[in-house]
Amino acid sequence: MYSQERIIDIFHKTGVIQEGHFVLSSGRHADKYLQCARVLQHPDYANELGENIAGLWQNEEIDVVVGPAMGGIIVSYVTAQALGVRSIFTERKDGQMKLRRSFELSPGDRVLVVEDVVTTGGSVKEVIELLEKKDIKIVGISSIVDRSGGMASFTYNYKPVLQIFVNSYPAEECELCKKGVPITKPGSEVIYYI
Repeated sequence: MYSQERIIDIFHKTGVIQEGHFVLSSGRHADKYLQCARVLQHPDYANELGENIAGLWQNEEIDVVVGPAMGGIIVSYVTAQALGVRSIFTERKDGQMKLRRSFELSPGDRVLVVEDVVTTGGSVKEVIELLEKKDIKIVGISSIVDRSGGMASFTYNYKPVLQIFVNSYPAEECELCKKGVPITKPGSEVIYYI
């Protein structure tokens, strides 16, 4: 298991933690943005983070690790590899989270749901809703980072590897906007000036 300091150091080395003024997918504005894809492009770091998540569940029986596309795909794979089990992912089609690509779960499968970053927990909740319709047992939930400030709540045990607090504001109350700090929407090349 890593120390929190070690993970933060890896995040800084790989550019996961970005500082500035960002529009989050929720529409809120924030002074930091976490792009876990930056660390997951390095197989050694990705494998070590997967081992870290697996270590949180070492006393549980798990048959399958499931992650939502896109952020949860690699996390699911490396965690499953560390546990020695299968990895599958869900994806949205027509606005609904689904199992596609001939992925199947068998009755009685014990499933761990994983994600890269949990902010509101929306994607994870969609995965849970999908899985609850099947005859399986959800063992729990993990993420590399919980940046919800403790606000994400699930009906199953949630064990993040790291918790990071990020200041965020409703767009109309954003302190950064008031200061005229240029704003970026992650995942796009557009910079907005307010």
